[in-house]
Amino acid sequence: MIEVQGLCMQYGSTVALENVSFTAEKKEIVGLLGPNGAGKTTAMRILATHIMPVSGSVKVGDFDVLENPKEVRKILGYLPENAPLYPEMEVAEYLNFVSDARNLTGNKKRERIDWVLTHCDLKNVYYRPIGELSKGYRQRVGLAQALIHDPQVLILDEPTSGLDPVQIIGIRKLIRELAKEKTIILSTHVLHEIGEVSDRLVIIDRGRIVGKGTVNEMAQSLKLHSSVRFSVKASASEVKNALSEIPEIKKIDIMAEKDGIADVSVESDTKDNIWADLSSISRQKGWDIKEMSEHALSLEDIFLSLVGKERIEK
Repeated sequence: MIEVQGLCMQYGSTVALENVSFTAEKKEIVGLLGPNGAGKTTAMRILATHIMPVSGSVKVGDFDVLENPKEVRKILGYLPENAPLYPEMEVAEYLNFVSDARNLTGNKKRERIDWVLTHCDLKNVYYRPIGELSKGYRQRVGLAQALIHDPQVLILDEPTSGLDPVQIIGIRKLIRELAKEKTIILSTHVLHEIGEVSDRLVIIDRGRIVGKGTVNEMAQSLKLHSSVRFSVKASASEVKNALSEIPEIKKIDIMAEKDGIADVSVESDTKDNIWADLSSISRQKGWDIKEMSEHALSLEDIFLSLVGKERIEK
């Protein structure tokens, strides 16, 4: 449904996107993830026909973004990070205005306005000026305008920004429901949120794609492994020295040492055997085991590995 090939974009001497390529299938949610300034919003603006790239091609449905931008806009709904609202308008006026701009008339217009009022939870602010609404409600009005014409493709840049926890859960549920019928490109800074709703991920850093696929696919390509949390009654140095002698263990991190308990994280490329190895060496050394549990590989682990922990901490 979406095909991006070799996309490049510059703002003066600043390279915003460099040779970016990815696809999104029908009824699929693809999450765009990356640090601030990585190029996510630029890519979404190009998809939404708001700006033109320096080079590369983008197809949405059967239409080329550069050659047929008007046709793309007909089948696409776009919610930018800052929703395109008119604060002096009431919600009712604004939704009527957007409906007219989308050439909705008669029963179809009434049906779509009723639908977005219900699914974006706007009925109780229908006659309120947009400028008087909270950030969360303004965000939902922005989402309503993106959905008003029942588009085949949705581009959502930070759709839950400003929403409270209950509203966020509701929007996540709505996005999953919409994906039964639509292709969705979603961007957010909240890692667990994008991980929960996305079928696949595209991770961008400094304008380049540094990873794409599912969490498992990226973990395999990076040769990352789940870790085991291992807490025993011993000194941290003793534990680290002993575990270093086990060839299957690839990484040992000292998490803490308190009250004579060493808490370490262990990575191994033979996860099935590491439990037996840890139990065996504990018996040999006479260590009392307080905890031994698996820490499943998370999206945060993948993200830090691809983007770099030092970049996140700056």
